[in-house]
Amino acid sequence: MLANLKKIDHLSITLLMDNFTDRLLPSCLHAKRPPMLKEERFLPAPIAEHGFSAIIEIQYDVDKINRFLFDTGVSKNGIIFNADLLEIDLKNIDAIILSHGHLDHFTGIVSTLQRIAKPIDVIVHPDAFQRRWLIFPDGTKAMMPVLDEKELEDHGAIIHKNEYYSFFPTEDPHLLITGEIPRETSFEKGFPLQYSEIPDKKEFTHDPLIKDDQAIVANIEGKGLVVITGCGHAGIVNTLNYAKKLSDTNKIHAILGGFHLTGSIYEQAIEPTITELQNANPDYIIPCHCTGWKATNRIIQIMSEKFIQTSVGTSFSF
Repeated sequence: MLANLKKIDHLSITLLMDNFTDRLLPSCLHAKRPPMLKEERFLPAPIAEHGFSAIIEIQYDVDKINRFLFDTGVSKNGIIFNADLLEIDLKNIDAIILSHGHLDHFTGIVSTLQRIAKPIDVIVHPDAFQRRWLIFPDGTKAMMPVLDEKELEDHGAIIHKNEYYSFFPTEDPHLLITGEIPRETSFEKGFPLQYSEIPDKKEFTHDPLIKDDQAIVANIEGKGLVVITGCGHAGIVNTLNYAKKLSDTNKIHAILGGFHLTGSIYEQAIEPTITELQNANPDYIIPCHCTGWKATNRIIQIMSEKFIQTSVGTSFSF
């Protein structure tokens, strides 16, 4: 257990990209929705796509602030468009953190590095650079886009490969990056269709666990943990359990991100996941991206008082 994750005063999460946008959602206590109008004119609508990206800002020691970009969406310029629309300056971020090496979380990174136009830390698990394939039961296969380490470095990325947990800033640990998450539940099975290419061979090894899947954890003074996932391939229950173990804190204040419960091969995990979420008893739950409509609707049915709806451009504040 680690007791050295320091507590923070405030955390905000602004969704630069998610699967959904709803311009008519009202703001509420913890969610500020983006405006539709400015100077008596309608603003362009934010782009939504099957991907994820968020600006995370932490505040501590009264006036210290750090900003991070967590994932970069599935299109080349989607988060660039949304950042401009939301008047977010990507040059003001301190680091980029990638949840894992799948295209719906890294495709916009080169455009982002070009926009930042200066060296910047990129924190990623080493397995995120693997050459991966999807192989279906009928034998159909397709190579997945690959995160190119050299290309990132050529555009100013200072790459930090963290296999296990790490902190940022390293010298003043107020944000925890989980690194590889232990798989302990029986119903969270990763991504069964994924295979990794064996270097220099035309062979594949079954790679369902996606060991590079990592989450972000912060501990808010007097409130508890906020846990942020990308896809949550490790399983949201495994992720929460590991976050509690690493931080030596049992109280979960909020969960936000993808829970990867959409699609037929994941449906059997919906009910046991929700049972465990009830046991975890977070104050707020914000399912995003790949959680899926069925799982989200069950969360609304079972934990409606904890649910906050996601939408691109929303800033969640805790």
